[in-house]
Amino acid sequence: MPKPDPVLVVGTVAYDTVKTPFQDTERALGGSALYFSASASLFTDVHLVSVVGGDFDLNELNPLQERGVNLDGLHVEDDGQTFHWSGEYHYDMNTRTTHATDLNVLETFQPHVPEPAQATPLAFLANIDPTLQTLVLDQLTNQPLVAADTMNYWIENTPSELKNTLTRVDTLIINDEEARELANTPNLVEAMHRIQALGPDVITVKKGEHGSILMHQDEWFTAPAFLHADVTDPTGAGDAFAGGFMGTLASTDTITHQALRKATVYGTAAASIVIEDFGPRALLDATRDDLEQRAKDLARYAKFPPVGKPTPT
Repeated sequence: MPKPDPVLVVGTVAYDTVKTPFQDTERALGGSALYFSASASLFTDVHLVSVVGGDFDLNELNPLQERGVNLDGLHVEDDGQTFHWSGEYHYDMNTRTTHATDLNVLETFQPHVPEPAQATPLAFLANIDPTLQTLVLDQLTNQPLVAADTMNYWIENTPSELKNTLTRVDTLIINDEEARELANTPNLVEAMHRIQALGPDVITVKKGEHGSILMHQDEWFTAPAFLHADVTDPTGAGDAFAGGFMGTLASTDTITHQALRKATVYGTAAASIVIEDFGPRALLDATRDDLEQRAKDLARYAKFPPVGKPTPT
């Protein structure tokens, strides 16, 4: 069996302070690139591009390196402080309040993709300034399959830059609120059609505990969320989803609708694991077998009984 293609991710590595109605933690590992890498590395090798400050303990990334994550693209600003996010989740564990977003070294971040990673066949542009996403695209040499994420802040404050980036992106992975705002419509199906018209051929909309929706050309697919008894920390679930999604495609010769459906299931499985602990710990402790079992469980949850009119005998 051929080795899966490596994947490039450009995003944040952070320290997070997270409070829930049930427990909380300070300075947990976080950041979009870190969550993505913890997920995608269950499938293939990952090139990570990001920036941290001199306060960051690089030894905390040893489990990622052991999984095949290349950190040559991680820049350390010795005199700076690492990006920090602080937030509080409410009882439904879907809505949250942000208390602090300290950009720190991220404020002057100019991503540089190391030469060996510039020809990577798959790339994920995590939730960063779309101007920086375009800067990354300009450094890639192999016309890779590109997926991207964004958020309300960029939709509201840099709309033209974001739309310019979307013309060069194959897949957009966002949540339902962001999709509606980006497309300026409350109708989610119409929103996905409008986003597709901006450039991405594939739209994946994450709906938290209600699963996800995939639109590929004129084909549709919905996947349920995993049925949890407890959710510890939803932070990073979307990036873990993206890691599972792109990691699955790394083993695919041809990107068909069936392959994208499978990627959606494995992305959901990865997201369902990461929310069981603070930070990426649950994913870093997980094995590929754990992920496979979770994907099988999801398939079982979604299995339909035979449908259709009975054939007359």
